[in-house]
Amino acid sequence: MLNFVSATLSEGVFPILGEGIFNVVLTIAIALVLGLLSTRLMKVIGLPNVTGYLIVGLIIGPYMLGIIDEPTLNSLGIVSSLALGFIAFSIGVEFKIRHIKEIGKSAITITMFQALLATLFVDVALLIAIPSMPAEAIVLGAIATATAPAATLMVVRQYKAKGIVTGTLLPVVALDDAVGLVVFAISNSIALSMLSGASLTVLNLVVWPLLEIIVSLAVGAIIGGLLSLVPTFFKSRDNRLIATIIAVFACIGICEVFTQLNSSGVMPFALSDLLVCMMAGAVFVNLRVESEKIMEGTDRWTPVVFMLFFIISGAELNILSLGNLQIVLILVIYLIARCAGKYVGSFVGAVVTKADKNVRNYLGITLWPQAGVAIGMATLCKKEFAAAGFDEVGSAIVTITMCAVLVYELFGPVFTKIALAKAGEISPEMLRRKKTKNIVAEAPQSVEQPQENADNQQK
Repeated sequence: MLNFVSATLSEGVFPILGEGIFNVVLTIAIALVLGLLSTRLMKVIGLPNVTGYLIVGLIIGPYMLGIIDEPTLNSLGIVSSLALGFIAFSIGVEFKIRHIKEIGKSAITITMFQALLATLFVDVALLIAIPSMPAEAIVLGAIATATAPAATLMVVRQYKAKGIVTGTLLPVVALDDAVGLVVFAISNSIALSMLSGASLTVLNLVVWPLLEIIVSLAVGAIIGGLLSLVPTFFKSRDNRLIATIIAVFACIGICEVFTQLNSSGVMPFALSDLLVCMMAGAVFVNLRVESEKIMEGTDRWTPVVFMLFFIISGAELNILSLGNLQIVLILVIYLIARCAGKYVGSFVGAVVTKADKNVRNYLGITLWPQAGVAIGMATLCKKEFAAAGFDEVGSAIVTITMCAVLVYELFGPVFTKIALAKAGEISPEMLRRKKTKNIVAEAPQSVEQPQENADNQQK
């Protein structure tokens, strides 16, 4: 009996039951059922659905129960790639030119400051504390830019927050991930060059990363432009949905071709999956008036892909690595430095734009939650690093990011509520109502929509 328990803890349930007990399709079914059940629990305790998906993945992953073993995890890699494509495409769809004009210079300036200072704070803190891991520091600094709008939106709607901070927060969150994807593309390319032992020349540090961004945006623009022509020839909702899916598949497929060419030495740079898909979405939404209706059809079938993506991401979290004190130290530094960078960046941006004092003092706190896009960046990083032969580095970045997301998703909404309350944008009546009534029972009714769409909106 003791031997059975020991083997279970060290190897997981799956190897003990024997190879072939669970095939890939059955594993997917089990994962989706558990993910679906987790949404009920998350609604009860008032957390975003993505938190439940990550926890489910962690429990049934190869490092715990082993229902999802390593071979199955590898075979499901295509799901992660496609989910990342649709996440990035949905970010691009939010990037409407007329909407950006309405946002104003203040929100754009604050967005740039808080995103870039978060990167700077994490990079500097990690390079000083652990100078032997510069590649990890650079990539984690880029991942630090991303925020999670669903968790923030949940608090805003639950407490019916209104005011200057809330009005600034929503457009900043919408623009934040677009900035983050560009920063990530540059940082990831530089980190790969450092790990591969390539000489740190202007060519490797500047020229190839910039070319990667330019070509990625160009390819995305071409695909988005072609997609915008589809509604002219295909009028049915189903055909337009199929065309949108084909466009995202094409983006991912072309990026895979460039990755293979880069690995074989034919191309000096690869393409960024996230940037290509984001640009395709941005061009499409700005060229077609009816793009929002078309995206509604896409949003109806992507939740299952996103659920599976987050479960797979949770399964990749190697909790055994948390026994490594260096990994724990990096995690703690990342958590603190990112929060400090977001707060200082928002403060400085608000001062520069002469924004309201409440924006200056409280906006940064509301930007702490982090989820989907950060996970996407880490997952893409692991894939590219593994292809280059640096699987351990990618795994460490995924572990740190996943643990950070769990912390941010647990405590981020709490701090957001406190900040909005301090700014006077949550009425005393709403706060008293939440204290005197059963918060857990009431919250899902007011935030049901963002909860259901959390997979699409976690960026």
